[in-house]
Amino acid sequence: MIDPRLELALNGGGLDLPETGEIAVFQPSVDADLADLPVDRCKIIHDFKPAYDAWTARGYDAAHSVEGRFAAAIVCLPRAKHEARALIAQACAVSDGPVVVDGQKTDGADSILREMRARVTVQGPISKAHGKLYWIDAGSSDFFTDWEAGPAQTEGGFWTAPGVFSADGVDLASALLVDVLPDNLGAEVADLGAGWGFLSAHILTRPKVKTVHLVEAGHLALECARHNVTDSRAVFHWEDATHWEPPHRMDSVVMNPPFHTGRAAEPQIGQAFVAAAARMLSVQGDLWMVANRHLPYEAELKKRFAQVAELGGDARFKLFHATRPLTRRR
Repeated sequence: MIDPRLELALNGGGLDLPETGEIAVFQPSVDADLADLPVDRCKIIHDFKPAYDAWTARGYDAAHSVEGRFAAAIVCLPRAKHEARALIAQACAVSDGPVVVDGQKTDGADSILREMRARVTVQGPISKAHGKLYWIDAGSSDFFTDWEAGPAQTEGGFWTAPGVFSADGVDLASALLVDVLPDNLGAEVADLGAGWGFLSAHILTRPKVKTVHLVEAGHLALECARHNVTDSRAVFHWEDATHWEPPHRMDSVVMNPPFHTGRAAEPQIGQAFVAAAARMLSVQGDLWMVANRHLPYEAELKKRFAQVAELGGDARFKLFHATRPLTRRR
């Protein structure tokens, strides 16, 4: 986490941030302590809605994308290297002062440091708590323009971007789910955790569908979905799917829920998706879901739905159809 390294860097470690002007902080973890930075000068840049909401609740000004100029910028490295490079390039493009990079070794902090040192002089690093923090001075930004990346069309014809789930191709689990979806999904359908829109694009091939609600917590993923799903029946929501409230009850929910935010599997995320689906479905509504085979979702499904059936899958994934949500019948 950035906290101990930033404190050391600012207190005798050689990092001098401008005394005035706004500081952009890219993708800090929700539990990061930025006490060494003035709250009124920080602009949190985070496109993940739960994190955006958490920082806003702590009194910080937040945005899902960066606009304008900043006195300095701090990048908290994500796990995906292409996304990390893109964030560094973005920070360099908007900072008039130093650009600070921080990350755990498990997030690739060492390899990014080596790549940056091959291009410019890098100050630091500050090493502590299994991570590193280092920085470059103002005027070095031109050396990273080739790292810039945003939504772009792939060879497969869909739009995606670094950091978006399944950026390199169609996710196998979603492809399995598409194969078992019925022709009649009803008029109102929600795609929870819609990603870049693969499932929604297939749902919209059903003529009886009147509206598909694409609910996605990643703003960049949702921007990709807008490119991939251009049907006028699509409605886009930048929301945490586990908290989203639909305008009315859904006939069907289709989902391939995420199962981790870090490296370890977190089945409670998928369980929260199941509970949310039950809450938003009509009394006779249907849930169509794919999940990793090793994750324990059966108990939650049976708790929330009167009827649950496993539809097969393969060695890695299992498919479920659940109907008649119990939460609506109580």
